[in-house]
Amino acid sequence: MTTIRFHLMSTLSPAEVMHVLTDFGPTRPDAWPSIDAEHFTVHARGENWAEVTEGTAAAWERARYDWDPAGDTVTVTTLDSKLFGAGGGWVFTITPDLPGCRVDVELTRTPAAFKGKLLAALLPLVGPSSLRKSFALPLKAA
Repeated sequence: MTTIRFHLMSTLSPAEVMHVLTDFGPTRPDAWPSIDAEHFTVHARGENWAEVTEGTAAAWERARYDWDPAGDTVTVTTLDSKLFGAGGGWVFTITPDLPGCRVDVELTRTPAAFKGKLLAALLPLVGPSSLRKSFALPLKAA
């Protein structure tokens, strides 16, 4: 299992970041450059959870998102993935930090096959900077 941690500073309020992370409407692929419309499906959704498949042809995952609408944490549990096994996922913790907020991100990957194991080994080296860049636009990060 591989775990990486990083943070970014957003100009959005904590509530706005929570909305961006948990908005599973039809425009989600437009907001997130790492999701294409062909690999975005909402399987089920409740008031504080959603089960979705999202990503691209090269790297998709089916995951369950859980959050407290009044809280500060979004937990994403990987159910299935093209590159990694079930388990692991993401934890986003949002902390007010004027003029916006700080978003702490923890990514845990459980590789299932050789390609996943290779990518998991590279994650600590290239993951934080490349993931920070992929979150910069949707989360309006500096």
